[in-house]
Amino acid sequence: MSVTLSRCLCRALSRQNAPSSFLLGEHHHTVQSPWFAPVMTLKTSAPLRAEPKKKKKVDPRREQMLRERMRKKLKKLEKVPPELIPIEDLITPAKCLDETRERSAPRLSFEESEGRALLLKEWCRYKQEQHIAEVEAVELALEAQREALEELKLESEELYQAALKPDPLLFPFTHEGPAYTPPKTKYEAPDGKYNNITKVYTQ
Repeated sequence: MSVTLSRCLCRALSRQNAPSSFLLGEHHHTVQSPWFAPVMTLKTSAPLRAEPKKKKKVDPRREQMLRERMRKKLKKLEKVPPELIPIEDLITPAKCLDETRERSAPRLSFEESEGRALLLKEWCRYKQEQHIAEVEAVELALEAQREALEELKLESEELYQAALKPDPLLFPFTHEGPAYTPPKTKYEAPDGKYNNITKVYTQ
């Protein structure tokens, strides 16, 4: 009994210590050692330890009732017009709609109201005369410029063409376009801190 046991152990140890043909570079279809196998012969499968979910039995009548309820709700929602989002900038606050004023407007006498009306008419007349004078001055300047250019054209064509060119030094203006560099991440805006109280409406 002991002899047979020792022989089995020797065979197992010799199989473990024997190099495989795959490691030695011999590309044969048969493998000498059972402990070393080529990668192509290895196969893996996902462990199936989870129990499949049991499907709940659904009553067809109950499902049909739920569908009918959803259809009725959708019909009701279609009948209701959509709510418009109010524009708060165009809404007059309630405190401005209060008709009870603490201070009543002073009542003017007839002479005072007539005097104010005459003063307003006089001011309108003065502004109209000022506007007419400015328009006449511009027209006179343009007429004088046209006559001067005609006389200059008769004298010299080169000077006339030079006079028609725009003068860049008359209105010194420099403008720089947008920069191609990214904005500064640590820049603090000069507006200061504020609390955003903008209302968000959901339909």
